[in-house]
Amino acid sequence: MNATLFLAVLFVLILLHELGHFLTAKWTKMKVEEFAIGFPPRLFSWRRDETVFSFNILPIGGFVRILGENGEDEISAGDKARSFASRPRHHQAIVLVAGVVMNILTAWLIFYAVSIIGQPTIAAEGEPADLTVVGVLEGSPAEGAGIPLGAIVVSVGAGEETRKLYTPTELTEFVANHQEDEIALTYDYRNDTKTVALTPSNDVVASETDRAVIGLSTAPVKVVKEGPLEAVWSATQRTSDSFVAITIGIFTLLSSAFTFSADLSQVAGPIGIASLVGDAAEFGIVSLLVFTAMISLNLAVINLLPIPALDGGRLLFVIIEAILRRPLNPVWMSRANLLGFSLLIILMIAVTYNDIVKLI
Repeated sequence: MNATLFLAVLFVLILLHELGHFLTAKWTKMKVEEFAIGFPPRLFSWRRDETVFSFNILPIGGFVRILGENGEDEISAGDKARSFASRPRHHQAIVLVAGVVMNILTAWLIFYAVSIIGQPTIAAEGEPADLTVVGVLEGSPAEGAGIPLGAIVVSVGAGEETRKLYTPTELTEFVANHQEDEIALTYDYRNDTKTVALTPSNDVVASETDRAVIGLSTAPVKVVKEGPLEAVWSATQRTSDSFVAITIGIFTLLSSAFTFSADLSQVAGPIGIASLVGDAAEFGIVSLLVFTAMISLNLAVINLLPIPALDGGRLLFVIIEAILRRPLNPVWMSRANLLGFSLLIILMIAVTYNDIVKLI
């Protein structure tokens, strides 16, 4: 389920990113030879007009292949004016940044929609809120009972006592007062109310007091909604703040990598992200949308990095050509792109291996 959901999210974000390149290439009158989701080997394809649309096996990206993009293509006289290299450099730059712009716009639209739908937020003390499950300890009675993340605790009972709870402290105190009792906990999850029996256990966490727990972490959560105009500013601020934070985080990681002090254990690869997507989905559609927006912004920042094979690296080549007022050696650029792509694949393998190690 997690893998399927992750692939669906990734498919949509890659599709939108590549659509940005495709539409601007068409707008600037470039010849698009292929629009691809995933990297080869190819699964299936079809042709429409002059463009091949393809789906490939490796779902880790996509590409829009434009005539003359690598400078080494053999181009007929009739197509020369429509090649990437023949178009003005500002047109080349527009096409290269369009994918990133689409990812940023996607994140903004998601944040805008979430602001109107309503964003779950930790409530301040005294504010009306639902006591929501935000964590379940592994091996705990709560995990054994199947209580999901995002569930709303309605009430607890033991013996003749039944209480409606409003704060995490009240739940903790109730469990502490019924260490040896069977606790009936009623919760609501996606409009489905269930009651489970939990017996506190002292085998879940190490404690000097040998206190038994049920293994639930909770928080008072309220839903904050905004009007359409207010949401414009909120979405803009959230998009810009997230973009800056992600940029700082990625550059901090890269700088530590150059000094051989990077901690890859804190970096999630495809498997790790798939798990996080599943966790976000458990909290509901809004949490999944927010996580999707963050992935979209991550894709935007990564693609802007001045690394050959990425949009940012190719944009750097265009800027250098504009400064020098002459094209760079196409063989040199092709080799640089191949090197950049190889390094990205090595990094992908490294973080995927790290994901697998975490699971073992």
